[in-house]
Amino acid sequence: MAELRLGPLLRYADGSTATVWVEASRPCATEVRCADGASGTAHTFQVAGHHYALVQVTGLTAGTATGYEVFLDGTRVWPLPDSRFPPSEIRTPAAVGAGGDGDEVRVAFGSCRWAAPPAGGHDPVGPDALDSLAARLAADPAAERPDVLLLLGDQVYADEVSDATRERIAARRGLTDAPGAEVADFEEYTWLYYESWLDPEVRWLLSTVPSCMVFDDHDVIDDWNTSASWLADMRATPWWRERLLSGLMSYWVHQHLGNLSPAELATDPLYAAVREAPDGTDALRAFACRADADPASVRWSYRRDFGRVRLLMVDSRAARVLDEDGRSMLHPGEWTWLREQTLDAPGSYDHLLIGTSLPWLLPHLVHDAEEWDAALCRGERGARWARTGEKVRRGADLEHWAAFPESFAALAELIVETGTGARAPASVLVLSGDVHHAYVAEPYWHEGGGPDARVLQLTCSPVHNSVPLSIRMGFRFGWSAVARALGRRLRRHGRCSRPPVGWRKKGGPWFGNQLMFLTLRGRSARLRLEQAQADGSLTTLRESELTP
Repeated sequence: MAELRLGPLLRYADGSTATVWVEASRPCATEVRCADGASGTAHTFQVAGHHYALVQVTGLTAGTATGYEVFLDGTRVWPLPDSRFPPSEIRTPAAVGAGGDGDEVRVAFGSCRWAAPPAGGHDPVGPDALDSLAARLAADPAAERPDVLLLLGDQVYADEVSDATRERIAARRGLTDAPGAEVADFEEYTWLYYESWLDPEVRWLLSTVPSCMVFDDHDVIDDWNTSASWLADMRATPWWRERLLSGLMSYWVHQHLGNLSPAELATDPLYAAVREAPDGTDALRAFACRADADPASVRWSYRRDFGRVRLLMVDSRAARVLDEDGRSMLHPGEWTWLREQTLDAPGSYDHLLIGTSLPWLLPHLVHDAEEWDAALCRGERGARWARTGEKVRRGADLEHWAAFPESFAALAELIVETGTGARAPASVLVLSGDVHHAYVAEPYWHEGGGPDARVLQLTCSPVHNSVPLSIRMGFRFGWSAVARALGRRLRRHGRCSRPPVGWRKKGGPWFGNQLMFLTLRGRSARLRLEQAQADGSLTTLRESELTP
């Protein structure tokens, strides 16, 4: 009999359709049956000995909530027997303009989640914000529920494994040969997802709240794609190729598929090839090889529309151009896509959310240090300084948007173009994580002519991770007046031109395991930051209106 290994995850939901992702123990027919009669079926596909299905549920009614069950070969496997959680539901948005809550979109987001502290890591790291959110929703069915949960990177840590995973690696292949106590291949990646998504609270939460995901560096390795020389060094490392290909393959299976709409899935040639093959491993591996050899041939970024809210989830890791004479956070094709999506049907959305795992606006000293280091690495102060700059870049993790100055400026320019004019959205909100603290920053344009829309950088991290005292002190200092003066000296040394925007910190820094929540209704936007507490609750640290 087929068993449910992982899931279900409710990934996509609109007014009439939804997708539900599962992993089964063997090939089988997967069915989702809803209490209102809606349903969907799919046969599993195979990758590296594992069996997955993405079930498209049709016949849903807009503006309703319906419980659902999962069946494998006709046997019910979800809800689990004796579950302490309420039934999983698919909630569909009401038609835009229908009134009531149908015009309101609620978004929760955060990044950086250890399922368990890594071996030898900081323990304890405090309560898990996703566990706390699940506990609140399970205890009170009437509690405000996100319409979508955005997970902005580091959903798993391939390079910082827990004690339990370390023991499994040691039993399978030992720890003597590289990469030692780090993930080596697809099979070991699946262990990370089991550890993360079989957490009872998180499993239930992901079964009942739709989610959108994007990778960051730890989903593959710390500082993934920092520079051309970094990549050359990694490609010369014997274990790197298998690690990267396995990381991309497992990301496609576990995260990327569910990001896509049913219409996109219907025209996706790789999805068709994997489903039609007796074993889709070779097709998926060939895709990962192509993504490694030619990043411009693959697009991990995607768009989702929630009523009059547009989300653009931007890949700021694999889409990079790393050559020093043409460094860019996004390759030209990705920039074209991003521009097309922001400018498509102007006036059709009231809020633009740009999800990028790495913050666009950083603490001032961090930004200035990254731009200074980028200038050194491209040779502004000569070859000796360039070598020093590369060492500093790797050692201090200087590889955010600021480390790609032309890309930083290009995003500022696109935001102005998008947010200006009679049909501009009310807000352009850049949602990010990565930096293990939360803050709100607002840009201003030096030469005037800024956008009509309210523009904010909203950063929330971590969901569940360590925040050592050194990080707290460093980021607090990074926002200070003294740090800004130090940053100006670095910029002068690197002969850096002034960036097109300055910015002010409007809130934070806040430290701890936390989630940000946005409530978007009409032209209004409201922000709430909540932090997980030792008793399992979430406490509000900040609540504010973002637009008039």
